[in-house]
Amino acid sequence: MNNLFKALNDSTRRQILDLLKEKDLTAGEIAEAFDISKPSISHHLDLLKNAGLVSSERDGQFIVYSLDTTALEEATQWLFKLMNSN
Repeated sequence: MNNLFKALNDSTRRQILDLLKEKDLTAGEIAEAFDISKPSISHHLDLLKNAGLVSSERDGQFIVYSLDTTALEEATQWLFKLMNSN
């Protein structure tokens, strides 16, 4: 879960998640939305993938990224249990 919170602690990564909430995108399409280098976008996508927040699938020469809410759902359930334990 530490990877999850680390991934969410960056505004660029949160913006990427917002983009993916609308539709699946290639790394190039994601990069077009930002004024940072493609290697930086790749790094952000790797962190999001390692945290379980995005999944990727190869489509020919492109990699398409999708939002994966499973990790967020698990963290939300954990937080609610923690909050309601008092």
